[in-house]
Amino acid sequence: MKLCILDRDGTINEDSAEFVKSPNEWMPLPGALEAIAKLNHAGWHVVVATNQSGLGRGLFDVAALNAMHAKMHSMLAAVGGRVDAIFYCPHAPDDACHCRKPSPGLFEQIAERYGVDLKGMPTVGDSARDLQAGVAVGAEPHLVLTGKGEPYRNQPLSDKFPTHTQVHDDLMAFANFLVGRD
Repeated sequence: MKLCILDRDGTINEDSAEFVKSPNEWMPLPGALEAIAKLNHAGWHVVVATNQSGLGRGLFDVAALNAMHAKMHSMLAAVGGRVDAIFYCPHAPDDACHCRKPSPGLFEQIAERYGVDLKGMPTVGDSARDLQAGVAVGAEPHLVLTGKGEPYRNQPLSDKFPTHTQVHDDLMAFANFLVGRD
């Protein structure tokens, strides 16, 4: 199975220091939805693994999160793309859960749901913690220089990043890389 795991905020959609709390605030990054469609058309199943601590902080509820995801699904369908599943951590940072990235819990849930070993599967995010969570289960780390990854556009990666992290300008650059590698 060709499975690709993406972070959400800062990778697929614009991130916000104030949290993305509603469908109106959920705005896709330029070319990100088309990148997912490109992956789908090349035979890749795309799933999302995202920390959503705004739930644990009481900034929005599950209905608002579901509405954001419904908007994403609708906008993806309009460009011929799809996300097969969304796995999210609803906990605040102080909850000490196993699913909040950089812990690998979301990735373990994905492996269990799909009955696959994630070793070598690509995972994409805009922060070190996104990639650390994937690498903990053997996934191949890819950083996009959008969202929290933007500052690394003009400087080397910090030592928080896995040593074999591959860097891409944005999600479309990653999709072009992955499809070209196939």
